[in-house]
Amino acid sequence: MKQVQQEDAYVQLARQTIEQYVRTGTKLAVPDGLPQELYTKRAGAFVSVKEHGQLRGCIGTICAVQDFLAEEIISNAISAAAKDPRFVPIRQDELDKLTIHVDVLGEMEPIQSLSQLDVKRYGVVVTKGCRRGLLLPDLEGVDTPSDQVAIAKQKAGIGQEEDVQLERFEVVRHI
Repeated sequence: MKQVQQEDAYVQLARQTIEQYVRTGTKLAVPDGLPQELYTKRAGAFVSVKEHGQLRGCIGTICAVQDFLAEEIISNAISAAAKDPRFVPIRQDELDKLTIHVDVLGEMEPIQSLSQLDVKRYGVVVTKGCRRGLLLPDLEGVDTPSDQVAIAKQKAGIGQEEDVQLERFEVVRHI
């Protein structure tokens, strides 16, 4: 649990949410004493959970769906811990082994080509009709914009040869 003392308020909120949900099955009420932005800002946010460096859950929203950022983080933390279809729900005996990150998404910006992407700086959203896929920036193993777009297409069920609309965004990563 050494990393917990170094976590910022965004990650602490996600951790408290996950711990309460896993232990009791109840949703954390928005606590007092958080940074003001968490009560006033609306933004998409992703909560990523890893155990021993391996992804254990990651769920987020491209745009805000809750009234403010603290609620967005709480909702997505529960989903990342218990509702990511790629993983079984997190168990109590795993709680002390988790590393959690919270990414707060900036505004989406339409782009025309891969040359406008930088995998370290920008995340990408690909859209084809009603199918939409997102990949966060600065992910291990994602080294080129074409890798980034290919993975986002795969996540959205879009064929690799299909043309898509591209958008990029920056994140503020909380660890």
